[in-house]
Amino acid sequence: MDISIVIVNYHSKDKLFNCLRSIKESDLGGLSLETIVVENNSGDDLRSWQKDFNFILIESPHNLGMGGGNNLGIGSAQGQYILVANPDLVFSSQAIRRLYDYLQTNSQVGLVAPKLINPDGSLQYSCFRFPHFFMPFARRTSLGKFFSAYLDQYLMKDQEHDRTMAVDWVLGACLMVRRNGVAFIEPNLFDERFFMYFEDTDLCRRIWQQGGQVVYLPTAVVTHYHVRASAQKPWYVAVISDMIAREHIKSWLKYFWKWRKDRLKK
Repeated sequence: MDISIVIVNYHSKDKLFNCLRSIKESDLGGLSLETIVVENNSGDDLRSWQKDFNFILIESPHNLGMGGGNNLGIGSAQGQYILVANPDLVFSSQAIRRLYDYLQTNSQVGLVAPKLINPDGSLQYSCFRFPHFFMPFARRTSLGKFFSAYLDQYLMKDQEHDRTMAVDWVLGACLMVRRNGVAFIEPNLFDERFFMYFEDTDLCRRIWQQGGQVVYLPTAVVTHYHVRASAQKPWYVAVISDMIAREHIKSWLKYFWKWRKDRLKK
């Protein structure tokens, strides 16, 4: 098996349909592929789609979060390469093949990620420099207007996003790794201490630490129907009322505690 695609579903059934259809319609150039969908105890009934989209369904008895849900799916994967994908993606016809080809021909690369675009075709910033501790304050509060230069640097707005480049870390919505590559902490890919958020930052940091590279590949294009769920309310309201925002903050603190001895550079 060449590629295993792992998708974690949590109340995303409508978006998942379009994602699975785009995978089915992808031009893989003869590559073998399996799709594994982890239903993360959200109650979505996905069984009726299995015949049309030919995917393996794993129904988790508990919500394992993003990292844990992906690890569960990866544990059943047979592919030489693992493509982690959110359900709110639509792949262009060549995207999956181009990610695969890039890893095949660049042995020093531990992880490759596509260019993400918004539904209107505009660029979605999906590759970043490693954050400093106060970055979430700058992004989630009115303090951001005083630190626009820092936020622009964090979002790599000083770079040309139509060129292939090594980056600190990429959004975990879509990424491809080798099964036997530097990314894995056996038997898992993601550190499950991060229920949601920062599991992707942590993964990329580990790859750099272990001598691999993280690469942004704009020739592979994927549409991402993204909503920043943790930033829908003001931070002072969200901390109290919003579970997703609280998980974001908890993961932020865990991430900086884990990497506290490092200078936050790759």
